[in-house]
Amino acid sequence: MNPSRFVVGIDLGTTNTALAYLDTAVGNPAEQRVQFFEVPQLTESGQVQSCSLLPSFPYLPSEHELPEGALALPWDDERDFALGEFARQHGAHVPHRLVSSAKSWLCNPDVDRRSPILPWNAEDDVPRLSPLEVSSRILAHLKEAWDAQMASEDGGLRLENQDVMLTVPASFDAVARELTVEAARLAGLQHVTLLEEPQAALYSWLQANPDGWREQVAVGERILVCDIGGGTTDFCLISVSEEEGNLSLTRVAVGEHLLLGGDNMDLALAYSLERKLEDDGKSIDAWQFSVLVHQARQAKEHLLESPEAGDASVTIPGRGSSLVGGTIKVKLTRDELEGIVLNGFLPDCEAGDRPKDAPDIGLRELGLPYVPDAAVSKYMAKFLGDHRGASGDDDDSEFLRPSAVLYNGGVLKGAALRDRITGILNSWIESSGGRPVKELPNPEPSLAVALGAAYYGAARRGRGVRIRGGTARAYYIGVETARPAVPGMPTPVKGHCVVPLGMEEGTEAQLADKEFGLLVGQSTRFRFFASTTRREDQVGTVVARPERDLSEIDPMEASLPASTGGPASLPVRLHSKVTEVGTLELWFVPREGDQRWKLEFNVRERPAAKAEAEAQAGPVEKPAKSRSKRGA
Repeated sequence: MNPSRFVVGIDLGTTNTALAYLDTAVGNPAEQRVQFFEVPQLTESGQVQSCSLLPSFPYLPSEHELPEGALALPWDDERDFALGEFARQHGAHVPHRLVSSAKSWLCNPDVDRRSPILPWNAEDDVPRLSPLEVSSRILAHLKEAWDAQMASEDGGLRLENQDVMLTVPASFDAVARELTVEAARLAGLQHVTLLEEPQAALYSWLQANPDGWREQVAVGERILVCDIGGGTTDFCLISVSEEEGNLSLTRVAVGEHLLLGGDNMDLALAYSLERKLEDDGKSIDAWQFSVLVHQARQAKEHLLESPEAGDASVTIPGRGSSLVGGTIKVKLTRDELEGIVLNGFLPDCEAGDRPKDAPDIGLRELGLPYVPDAAVSKYMAKFLGDHRGASGDDDDSEFLRPSAVLYNGGVLKGAALRDRITGILNSWIESSGGRPVKELPNPEPSLAVALGAAYYGAARRGRGVRIRGGTARAYYIGVETARPAVPGMPTPVKGHCVVPLGMEEGTEAQLADKEFGLLVGQSTRFRFFASTTRREDQVGTVVARPERDLSEIDPMEASLPASTGGPASLPVRLHSKVTEVGTLELWFVPREGDQRWKLEFNVRERPAAKAEAEAQAGPVEKPAKSRSKRGA
């Protein structure tokens, strides 16, 4: 296939989605620059405008709530839901019909992400969507808007015909990545490659400094990317090295998945504003508090985006004479915003401090698996401590000391937040004898990921600098040990490494010297584990106690058909592949015959959702041979 004319980057964000692109047919390649696509969307009932960001909030109105045609778009005059700015604004007053944080639900292993569960805890008369469908609808809106604007006269320019770089948090595991790819396919996107968001942010910095970036960093330096978005916090470390006389960049560490971000801050601000109302003799009910959370988010974003503003107004609809007749108003001041966010989420701490690792109460409501500690600074300390030595040096410090930091995410638009994180980092580094970190400029924290993703697409074609890294995790399959049964003791499981940390996309690996017994002809369960820190493990490395030393990810329920007869155990070897898209495949290769079985890291729900899980494994064609690689 010939390269597409456009290289497209999409940031499918928890709070906002953005699209950037590079037109390879315009101008000299050396002068081509990435630009943003202004996304047409409803900004008022019946009013369409183009904006650089598409808020990731579908709104599901009741049957007669809005006038006929109020939700119509230029390419869809019968749309029955809203998406974008109007959905976010209107939904703030009717929160039980607004879908939010779909991206966080998409990576939540405790629910069936194919089932219609959103809006979460909505009333029975509200239609529901699955996290997968919400993600697909957001991407479909981008596709339809692009096609209407960019391909109205040439069908070959439709978005499904372009190379699309779709970003995911670096902390997304294999299941969440595969779900993201599936959402893109459901939206009609055909040529999708995944890219980690912190890398995309650094690519954006490279795009802004095509010639000068080598003067800002040197061999041996380590760049910490700190990305705080609406729903997640991501940490990533990029090392600067030398290759054939040129500077090169390698992603050497990523953090764990942290459901901690702007959503948590919005809730904290809402509680603070509720206390102000109570001090003023006013009270609100649960519905009004839900509205307050959304209004607090809008006030926070206004203050972060408008440094000159001293406060932001918050308005809550009244609920009758028993509470307050008419609307309720309160102000969020800048001092309150910075005090709550800085002291609550970025408290001063020591490099050896760690976040608490368990909730305070044993019983909790079902919902998103938010982290138990709100202190982002302590999670940063844990990340730097866990990945000490990740860049291959002999530093004997108790934590990995970055030399530069790049901030990304809408939350970090505020200079006060960035300054607090820099101050905390410097206090740790200077106390251990190091030099203060330097901040790499990021003028567009909300748009950088989309821009960087498009730049990455161009770099894949040889038009830019590539960041090396491969998989952010090592993956292991659980294998039962062969030993006599012991009453009351489960059969021990060992973890066998099938994908080492850093294995590059498009490469394969084999456990050529070991066979396993594969059960075919009946339903069975496969266990998988992962690690972001075991750098020395290679394909075939055995971890004796994976439940203790590794993190377990979603098991996979599948029935592998037998070629003849009933259930049987066949001797097989394992063959793993990291696809060009960025997802994982595991092949079972029998000792004899051409039949093979493939397990894709598709969505597999936990045992409680077994009935909803669809087995995807089965006999497949023999894969095309390619170079085997035992590590990276």
